[in-house]
Order: sequence, then C-alpha cells, then structure tokens
Amino acid sequence: MGTDAAAAAAAESAAVTAAVMERYARFARDEAPGRSELYAEWAAGVAADSDAAAILARVPATSRQPPLVFAVSRMLGAPERSYPAWAQWVAAHADELVAEASRRRLQTNEPQRCAALLPVLAGVEGPVALLEIGASAGLCLYPDRYSYRYRDRGSGRVVSLDPHDGPAPVVLECDFAGTPPLHMPHVVWRAGIDVAPLDAAAVDDRRFLTSLVWPGEQGRVDRIRAALDIAAADPPRLVAADATEPAALAALAADAPGDATLVVTTPGVLPHIPRAGRDRLIAAVRAMGAVWISIDPPGLHDAWRPPVDSATWGGFVLGRDGAPLAAVDPLGAFVEWRAGGTDAAG
Repeated sequence: MGTDAAAAAAAESAAVTAAVMERYARFARDEAPGRSELYAEWAAGVAADSDAAAILARVPATSRQPPLVFAVSRMLGAPERSYPAWAQWVAAHADELVAEASRRRLQTNEPQRCAALLPVLAGVEGPVALLEIGASAGLCLYPDRYSYRYRDRGSGRVVSLDPHDGPAPVVLECDFAGTPPLHMPHVVWRAGIDVAPLDAAAVDDRRFLTSLVWPGEQGRVDRIRAALDIAAADPPRLVAADATEPAALAALAADAPGDATLVVTTPGVLPHIPRAGRDRLIAAVRAMGAVWISIDPPGLHDAWRPPVDSATWGGFVLGRDGAPLAAVDPLGAFVEWRAGGTDAAG
C-alpha cells in the first residue's frame, strides 16, 4: 500500500473510531440512564477509550449499536462488572466479539407487547390468522397463550384474562386508561417473516434473546424464557425473507386459512426499516386486504388517518389500518385507549 493510501486508510479508521466514541457518548448520556446504570457506565467508558472504540469500529455500522454490542459481549461471557473489567474482556476477545456482533441484529422479542396488541385483536371478527412482520423468534404470535392482568389507572380495578385452559406461565401486567376492549382472541394460524428469524428451541438463539435484556430490567428474562418455552412447544411458521419485498410477504399470506381473518402486525418493527422499504411495506399490507395492527412512533410515517400530532401522544401509537386507537408504551406496559367507548371488563 502506498503512502497516500495508507494515510487515507488511517484517516478513515480514525474517523470511524471517533464516530463510535460519539455514538456511545450519546447512548451514555441520553438513552441508558434510568434504565441500566451498567450500560451507562460501559458506554461512557467506550466514549473515552479509543482502544475499545477502535475494536468496535471493526463491527459493521448496522450491528454497532451499544445495546447489541453489549448484549453480544454478555452472551459470549463478558463479566457484568465495572467498565475496566469489561474493557479487559473486550481486548482479550476482540475477534470473537467482532465476528458474533457482525452477524447479529437487534431483535428484541418482547411478549409484553401482546398486552398492547390485544385490545385491537379483541375487535377482530372471527378466528384470526396472525402474521407478524419482524417476528424474531415469534413470541408476539401467541397472544392467546398468555395470561393478562390489566389494571385500571383510575380505579385500580384489575381485569384478568387467561387462555381457555387456564392461567399461563407468562403473565403480562399492563396499566390501562379509557375503555379498551379486553377479550382473548381466537388464533388459528400463526406465522412470521424476518430477515433472520430465531429458533425458540435453539440454545444460542435463546441465550442471545435473553442477553438483549438490559441489566437491571427485572422480570423480563424470566418472561422471555417462559414465552420461548411456549413457542418451542408449538413452533410458528417463520420465514427468512425481506418483508419489504411484496412478493415474499404475499407468498406467506397466501398460506393463511381462507376461513380466518388475516391480521398483519408490525409491533415496533417499522422504525428499523429505511423509509423507502417502510413505505413499500405499508402499501403492500394495505393492498392485501388484511387487518393491519401497528405500534409506531407518532411521527414515523404518514399512514395515520386522521393524522396524529406527536405533541399530543404520550408514547407510541397503537393503530388499526392506520386509524390511531391508543397511546401505548412501546413494550406494552400501558394502554391509553382513545377510540370510542367499549366495555373493558371483557
């Protein structure tokens, strides 16, 4: 390599390392505090450590997000201790960390989201054929297999829902306001599409999904493990494909039983899809004639009818066919129903 080429390569490497340090500083400052003090410490450490940042700069930008890199490091055995101990592990396992992070993507599969989806599913007529886009291991394809405990924010009244055969090992607790319909859906077919679906029965995939839970988030690991057991016992159909390609989505939807209502869900996946693909996907779902249930940031797309104002929606928006129905926590911790009155007692 010539002198000029070497200098250009060094300059590019330094620029990528600086970008990593800046990204991790932002995560430490704006995203981790209040959720995981350990991740905040690790990110602040990377932001001030050019050697560690240079290692992470070797990971493709699409897989370099702090929550993903930290999860992969924990999956591989990094100690959940102070930054110096973590950085020492990273230096000793740099090649392994870079290789594993490079093939992974953020695939948080939180069954708690079913608590936000259920009020819309409760309003779907007939048996449901459920198709999730960005399904990961498919844990949001089992809304009828989980138990729910909805607590009215105003009165404290609790609405309990259980599967037909009794309480489930996964119990989803959710606060609600307003009068959302709360009834168990009847799901007769379940399938998902994902660029890289995970296997609920595979040891490595299970470890990866539980590692994506941030340190300090109580209860989530046990809930995900229990949901993985449910999915492993009765696996959904999961297709490895790009759902933004209309033909791939249409091929999977064509296998849904004709006597069921096809429901396509996008629970929090659209923010991870570039704008052109997102618009193509929304158009394809609408052209299918399916019921579309979405959980999205209010300003993410222009499909809302009527339009939603980001300033007046606390949290993400739960919608059916583009109609905004409720403000919800993106992971399903609360539902603030804003549509017409319905009996919430079930």
